[in-house]
Amino acid sequence: MELLVVMDPLDTLEQRGDTSIALLSAALERSHSSFWCTPGDLWLADGIVGAEVTAVAGSPDGLVVSSGTPMARPLAEFDVVLVRSDPPVDSAYLAMTLLLEHARGQTLVVNDPRGLREANEKLYACRFPDVMPAHLVSADRSRLVAFAARFDGAVLKPLDGHGGHGVVRLEPDDPSAAMIVDHITDGGRRPVMAQEFLPGVIDGDRRILLLDGEPLGAVLRRPAPGEFRANLVLGGTAEVVGLDDADHRIIEAMAPRLRADGLAFVGIDVIDGRLSEVNVTSPTGLRQLTELSGTRPDLVVIDWLEGKSASR
Repeated sequence: MELLVVMDPLDTLEQRGDTSIALLSAALERSHSSFWCTPGDLWLADGIVGAEVTAVAGSPDGLVVSSGTPMARPLAEFDVVLVRSDPPVDSAYLAMTLLLEHARGQTLVVNDPRGLREANEKLYACRFPDVMPAHLVSADRSRLVAFAARFDGAVLKPLDGHGGHGVVRLEPDDPSAAMIVDHITDGGRRPVMAQEFLPGVIDGDRRILLLDGEPLGAVLRRPAPGEFRANLVLGGTAEVVGLDDADHRIIEAMAPRLRADGLAFVGIDVIDGRLSEVNVTSPTGLRQLTELSGTRPDLVVIDWLEGKSASR
């Protein structure tokens, strides 16, 4: 199999914790020819979509390094194109997905570019209201403040945010509530996601990785002291946990829609048995799941990609 990963620049990633690197390393372990490029390396010429790609190889210290010089290749020459460019989902990101549309039917693109455009990582969760906490999407100050007052506070999230950045907790009696809302909504010009504050987040949230609607495993991420956001990039710690009945209920509710939208490799965040977010652009946690569980979900992903590409 020849695999191309569309991702952030290789030298900017923290290799020992990065999921894209873990997948490239696993592909090399399976003896698959593996390459990487950035979204800016994609091109479309005379109806043919391609990219300036660079081969990768394993290094003695267990990391992944570029091998050779970039070369121009049509995407149709690859068996799999794995899309893992980090947010934000801005105009450049949308342009990437539109370029990848030209590879449809010529190679296996995961996750599907149409699915990536449709599945805003905050709003997509709202397609499953029965398994979500109470929520509101609005730019209106009075609505957001009133929503927080209904509960023990609310969590406000920018719709285009990632990694926990820009997420704030709004206390119902905070005298600065109006100022906080005005800041995060840019004075009422930008809608945000508000979710009821779930006290269980203090004990952590579950990042559950899904492959074709089936669980690969779950990592419990605990927030750093004094923090309610459990993101690992914000100092959270991780441990492997089993799935409970609430997790399975959420997965069963989501799986048919994920498959229909071509969202094969997904990370969902679960707090207190309720779905808080769906990560489709570049879900993380695979490296931690692999190392902490003693299993090889990274190889499961590569084997699945190999099987899907062969069946085409």
